[in-house]
Amino acid sequence: MKNEIPPLARELNETLKGSVMMDLLSDFGKRFYFPKGIITQSAEAKQHAHRFNATVGMAYSAGKPMFLPSVDRYFTGMDPEEIYSYAPTGGVPELRTLWKEQIIRKNPAVAGKGTSLPLVVPGLTAGISVLADMFVEEGSPVVVPDLFWGNYRLIVAGRRRGSLATFSFFRKDGEGLDLDAMEKAIRESVRDGRVTLILNFPNNPTGYSPTVEEAKALRDRLLMIADEGVKLLVIHDDAYFGLFYEKGTYTSSLFNELADSHPNILAAKVDGGTKEDLTWGFRVGFITFSAGGATEAQYDALVKKGMGAIRAAVSNCSKPGQSVMVRALKSASYEAEKQEAYDILEARYRKVKDILSTATLPEGVRVLPFNSGYFMAFDLIQGGAETLRTKLLHEKGIGTISIEDRYLRVAFASIDVDDLAELYATIIGTMNEMLR
Repeated sequence: MKNEIPPLARELNETLKGSVMMDLLSDFGKRFYFPKGIITQSAEAKQHAHRFNATVGMAYSAGKPMFLPSVDRYFTGMDPEEIYSYAPTGGVPELRTLWKEQIIRKNPAVAGKGTSLPLVVPGLTAGISVLADMFVEEGSPVVVPDLFWGNYRLIVAGRRRGSLATFSFFRKDGEGLDLDAMEKAIRESVRDGRVTLILNFPNNPTGYSPTVEEAKALRDRLLMIADEGVKLLVIHDDAYFGLFYEKGTYTSSLFNELADSHPNILAAKVDGGTKEDLTWGFRVGFITFSAGGATEAQYDALVKKGMGAIRAAVSNCSKPGQSVMVRALKSASYEAEKQEAYDILEARYRKVKDILSTATLPEGVRVLPFNSGYFMAFDLIQGGAETLRTKLLHEKGIGTISIEDRYLRVAFASIDVDDLAELYATIIGTMNEMLR
């Protein structure tokens, strides 16, 4: 039968029954499970096959994975098991534990609350895609601000055939988040008593994060909607987490506020070392779940559904990437090295703020609020951002990103501080040439 639910999926669904997790699952999510096949049997053999282990599809010699010297010479001080063997589908157990400790350290209110063990995914994009598979139905809306990362459209609309319901990110006075617009979009997007919201702070493309007051107000509005009986999946896209540059900015994830907060709210934190630890190419990200009143058995069941989605798509994530991250997180110099990188990025942010504080912009152009992350954006109110991007690229040799022909995103994080004055002088000068 087309929609028949496999027995292992039914077992997981039975465990989840009565929770917001079950109520939010898509048809895909209800059908998915982690198979008790080769992977499970191999894991059992790893524990108990004390003579010979003939389960896993890997070549061994003298009890170690085989490898090519021409590959191995690029790794120093690592055991072959850390590099060449398959990682478990859910991720290296030690890394999952270490990352959960990191989440609690960075989000103190999570301490003592119920959460899943982080599930390792091949990058944050994959994390959001796995969540979309598990929770987004064809035709159902996902609420995002009008200034959002373009890959949401590809994942939600292209992959899952859902739709994006947008709201005005900033208030009309341009001074902060438009929480009224967000609440209105959420209420209008409720289908069958449930709705999905994606929160991305620091925001891509604007580089804005909420103030402490905005974060608390946002949380209170979501709790109010949940109190009315609406089931909410709140996805926290924390790709640029930690890069907060101004006093008064909320410096935890909103997951800090919503974890284990209400029986009608499932919070899903998507994060990773990609930007936080400058490991863009490692493709090691995490999904962590939390729902009010959920049991350990329910977290385990939901993670197993996520593992099934990973198993069906990529089998498992990079073992050397995970092994290096374990070593880095345990390094005595890890925090100091992160602070050094943060200081470099903050200096670039301060320089851009200083440049723009005295810059004369053409009429009809404004700088959107920014206080964190990698980016800032110009708002060309009358349009023309794509023309500006093209002129900058082909006439000035400068790469930027245009969005909806209205916004020009500039990644100041990728430019050395000594080059920022020239960069912005050229951008603003080209605006004046084009718009005068």
